Amino acid sequence: MDNQLNSEALSRITTEIFYTNGLLLAWGDRFAADLGLTSARWQMLGALAHAAEAQTSPQLGERMGMSRQGAQKQLNLLLADGLVAAADNPAHKRSPLYSLTERGAAVFTQVHQRWMAQAAEWAQDLSAEELAAAEKVLLALGQRVKAAG
Repeated sequence: MDNQLNSEALSRITTEIFYTNGLLLAWGDRFAADLGLTSARWQMLGALAHAAEAQTSPQLGERMGMSRQGAQKQLNLLLADGLVAAADNPAHKRSPLYSLTERGAAVFTQVHQRWMAQAAEWAQDLSAEELAAAEKVLLALGQRVKAAG
């Protein structure tokens, strides 16, 4: 019986993830619009800002849970706006390495600082234990979905 209850609970959580993801994407589009960003572009800037080295579009797509084509579309837009730079990739001639430009790093810093203020507001009535438990569940779910292919 516990397994069925857990399955039902995970099903409700998954539904909430889908719903909240839609809300977050729409909110993020409004939140970052004055900086010329959409949620998708903000995601790409963040992935590059947190990467230890330049990344290919497949690497960024995998990191952000999107297709290579989806990542490439955003990278092309960011490239056109001068927020990222593309460099030759010695390991694969057809897959450039992307990194933030100075302007891209500055835009990311702006949106990230604003986001951290917003995150602090949204997190104020959640305990560290609740947030850690949510993160643990999401990480485990993500790993299982990835392993399932």
